[in-house]
Amino acid sequence: MTTTFSSPVAVIGGGICGLATAHRLARRGVRVTLLEAGDQLGGLGTFFSHGDQAVERFYHCVMPTDADLLALLDEVGLKDAVRWRKTTMGMVVDGRRHRFNSALDLLRFTPLRLHERVRFGLASLMLRRWGSGRDLDLLRTEDWLRGLYGRRIWEEFFAPMFGSKFGPSFGDVPALYLWQRLGRERNVATRGYPDGGYRKIIDALRASIEDAGGTIRLSTPVDRLSSTTGGCSLTLPGGEVLDVDKVVSTVPLPQLRRLADDELAERLPGSDLRYQGVVTGVFFLRRRLSGHYWTPVLRSGTGFDGVVEMSALTGTGIHGGANLVYVMRYTDRSSRLYHGEPDRIAAQWTNQLRDLFPELRPEDVESVRVFKAPFVEPVYPLGYLAARPPVTVDGTSLFLATTAHVYPDVTSWNSSVKLANHVTGLVFESLGRQDTGERVP
Repeated sequence: MTTTFSSPVAVIGGGICGLATAHRLARRGVRVTLLEAGDQLGGLGTFFSHGDQAVERFYHCVMPTDADLLALLDEVGLKDAVRWRKTTMGMVVDGRRHRFNSALDLLRFTPLRLHERVRFGLASLMLRRWGSGRDLDLLRTEDWLRGLYGRRIWEEFFAPMFGSKFGPSFGDVPALYLWQRLGRERNVATRGYPDGGYRKIIDALRASIEDAGGTIRLSTPVDRLSSTTGGCSLTLPGGEVLDVDKVVSTVPLPQLRRLADDELAERLPGSDLRYQGVVTGVFFLRRRLSGHYWTPVLRSGTGFDGVVEMSALTGTGIHGGANLVYVMRYTDRSSRLYHGEPDRIAAQWTNQLRDLFPELRPEDVESVRVFKAPFVEPVYPLGYLAARPPVTVDGTSLFLATTAHVYPDVTSWNSSVKLANHVTGLVFESLGRQDTGERVP
């Protein structure tokens, strides 16, 4: 039997963008229903249990420049819960480990010749200045960096890193992406992590939404989305229909296209971005590795291309004394690796990690978990600023808030919150209300 309910606004997707959107709407008096297909909220911030602790499936940190995320944390009483720590960076090239934090480290960085190390340091110091005033959205990253650093530094250093992040089209990514990343990480030595982990943020946002009268429904995928004369209609499992005045969709556009009926699909943006997915191995170790938070791994015969020692940021106390380490590889969701068996990936990556860190004994590896996500990093084409889809869909009551819309900002929790703030303001305007920023009692 079909039951029809009515609610002014529905939010599709319970990641940070959906949570921030529903929080802002609910706290300003809008009746909102958030629909999440999975059994957890948080998107890439979902977690698994390790003993009595909740551990993120994918690594996260807060940067001091994350103004929008920090403002949201302040709204839910968690800004002071972020603990800041100085972190360091390493580099593994051809199986050899290097420090990569100071001018002295650079001078000792033997994968580059001496004159290349000097050029690398000088170009890195001037990179922001040399990019100022240029149309970096129309400039290929490869052309920009090859011109600044030289052919060999590009081929030996940057190309492997960008290739691991973006796949075969890495050289064509707009230089504006790197420019924005440098802006976000200009104080890269300092990072933050909230007490209680990212689950605490998710739980606080859920409580805020529900306390303000909002509804959150887990394990509730949208089977069909249609535009109607008075708003939108969502068909849910079991034939349930939810009729609403407005919909904010935070799911990637390729997924949304599969949910939309034929008429609505015709109105959606015509070109879909290519996305890189990710495969991540989560290691619990009885000893630390290098102590560096972030270590790219280049040309070292590993299936992963980066190591994040999360315990360098969080300490070991929150994980029962274990050192939490993430290794990852960005990959197309159709790749052989993405469809590989988790146990096989875990075994292979454990052996490869021990090859890089021979001091790691078999008994030092407590456990390994492997997780995958299909839509993580959009691969933006040149000139995407002009091609970026609008957040409104003409002739409908549908709003879009996806990673296709955060550009030129770097995809992060901060840029997702910033986008949620913008879209929420447009929803208020369409409802004939003014977003005063005042919370309901």
